[in-house]
Amino acid sequence: MTQQTHPDALVHLTAAGVSLVLDCTEGRLPAVVHWGAALGRLSTEDLAALVVSGLEPVVSNAVDEPIRLAVLPEPHAGWSGKPGISGHRDGHDWSPRFTTTSIDVVGEAHEDGRLVDAGPAAVVVEAADPTAQLAVRLTIELLPSGLVRTRAAVTNTGPGSYTVDDVTVALPTPTRAREVLDFAGRWGKERTPQRSDLVVGIHEREGRKGRTGADAATVLSVGVPGFGFAHGEVWGVHTAWSGNHRHFAERLFNGKQVVGGGELLLPGEVRLGTGETYQGPWVYGAYADGLDAQARRFHTHLRSRPQHPTSDRPMTINVWEAVYFDHDLDRLTDLADRAARLGVERFVLDDGWFRHRRNDFAGLGDWFVDEGVWPDGLTPLVDHVRAAGMQFGLWFEPEMVNEDSDLARAHPEWIMQADGRLPIRSRHQQVLNLAIPEAYEHVLDRMTAIIDEYRIDYVKWDHNRDLVEAGHRGGGAAVHEQTLAAYRLMAALKDRFPGFEIESCSSGGGRVDLGVIEHTDRVWVSDCIDPLERQQMNRWTMQLLPAELLGSHIASGVNHTTGRWHDLSFRAGTALFGHLGIEWDLSKASAAEERDLAEWIALYKEARPLLHGGDLVRVDQVDETLNVYGVVAPDRGEAMFFLASLGSPEASVRGRVTFRDLDPDTRYRVDPVLIGTGADGVRAPQWWSGERVFTGRVLTTVGLEAPATSAERVVPFRLTAV
Repeated sequence: MTQQTHPDALVHLTAAGVSLVLDCTEGRLPAVVHWGAALGRLSTEDLAALVVSGLEPVVSNAVDEPIRLAVLPEPHAGWSGKPGISGHRDGHDWSPRFTTTSIDVVGEAHEDGRLVDAGPAAVVVEAADPTAQLAVRLTIELLPSGLVRTRAAVTNTGPGSYTVDDVTVALPTPTRAREVLDFAGRWGKERTPQRSDLVVGIHEREGRKGRTGADAATVLSVGVPGFGFAHGEVWGVHTAWSGNHRHFAERLFNGKQVVGGGELLLPGEVRLGTGETYQGPWVYGAYADGLDAQARRFHTHLRSRPQHPTSDRPMTINVWEAVYFDHDLDRLTDLADRAARLGVERFVLDDGWFRHRRNDFAGLGDWFVDEGVWPDGLTPLVDHVRAAGMQFGLWFEPEMVNEDSDLARAHPEWIMQADGRLPIRSRHQQVLNLAIPEAYEHVLDRMTAIIDEYRIDYVKWDHNRDLVEAGHRGGGAAVHEQTLAAYRLMAALKDRFPGFEIESCSSGGGRVDLGVIEHTDRVWVSDCIDPLERQQMNRWTMQLLPAELLGSHIASGVNHTTGRWHDLSFRAGTALFGHLGIEWDLSKASAAEERDLAEWIALYKEARPLLHGGDLVRVDQVDETLNVYGVVAPDRGEAMFFLASLGSPEASVRGRVTFRDLDPDTRYRVDPVLIGTGADGVRAPQWWSGERVFTGRVLTTVGLEAPATSAERVVPFRLTAV
């Protein structure tokens, strides 16, 4: 890898089947000429021709030259959509015009220095507007996974204060991309897909909750109409930020269209003094042919990070739905013994262990072990769990406080608020202002003390309310500072305790993004672990995160969120494709359920290298009552697929199902996995009684007759090359 400075350049970056061509000529901010399928090796002349080929004709009632769309869109260039920078200096300098001062290209340079044809590479552009007295640093990277990511930093180079209202980066999409897919959701039903047409105007998803939100867009994609898991070009965008944020797709009257995102800043939240800089979050762009290929780009990137979990994801039990706030040593040690006998590897004590926390009305912020409940501290339970061969995890909600707490009574000024009044309560709690150094240090010290004393391996980090009127007491809005402080707190604990792991939980799946995942080791997909609901939520959370980062637990028979009853085979079969755990009072499990559960856990341990390291496959289906999905090993030597019946089909038999992305010339043995009651309600097709060996081409193209199953059943299949 080399670094070269180019005063004026056309740049071609390519990796993993993606090309990104940037026009950085004539001192202007970089504009994307092409973002999409790889173009092969292009000469300087080829690149220049490519630029010219995209210049539109000048039409009536439009600006008098072709509109130039920079990655940081500029109104002065004729762009009438969402601008890259919105801000002002007391009403002035609201429409900057930047001139490039340097272009640094990191990668392998070729030919005359004007062409860069490289794998992982970055372009860093410095630009300034001496009139507005602003400078900008724009970073554009093409990652080895084929993901593009970009961010902008704005510096006030003049006297006085400059108010930043918005910094937005945007990537163009072709006019054939006219269908939008993003996600909605709510507590207990996160990441619900929704599709719409991309029409003239803006499809903008704002997150104003002070956290990512259960209803976050997550990955906003536009694609050719009808795109699916296997095929159809898609261009997606994800804003890697856990505070207020936005994603958008915009189509103008002239046919130009973009996807983009950035942080959503509250009024007056960022005011830059002389020499101060605001840096926006990374915004990721994901081009692919099909949603599975797009998801794999995210997964490949995440798995390549040095901090990505590489140890086997431990089989976990969380005791919340078993005991809630009723903490009793004998009951919990019995639960630990039962879990250990089944093969559980991590035991997590949830909410209720600290002072005054006998319900959810009091105690948040008082991070001392409750002496009334735990007269000998947590040591007896921790020692018992460790003696049984398990790790010990503990629940915290570091960013929150109850008004009925010693902390709030001692420091009411640490509670986030607006104009001196407390915000409306949510779950009976308020938000602790971690942007106040003393509040931050207090939480860091208390968490450090508990983690150190009990050698905590893992923290379930919760965040159970939106940030409403979240500001400094007597001051301005502070969601931006709060988000950065939460990141710093996580990073500080990771630095102090090597190997220590954090789960991002936020009323379930309310903080799932690539900002928080830089500091955490998994996310809690949802507080709802009803397998029928989790079939959808796990399926679509994987559009961003791979299975090993998704907390996926086996519920009790009657679900605590929905009230539905499900057979163990459906609960376990659904939870298996994730970071598996249990959330169940095992003292109420029958001997048969314990036997079956142990077998599911053994299957998880055997299959987790494949489940947590393979390529995601979701098979497009016409039948909405059927999910077929799974994972294929990178070398295509093995695979595991799941056939999930979500309801009763309209026909008495479902017909053939295909298993995609196998090696076409390899022969695979296909073995159904039926554990305990998993065989109940399943009628086998004839091929189950034969040798069950088929070529990958047959399995992908023709498929196999599906078993007839009752509703709400999962049948896993192991595929092994022979």
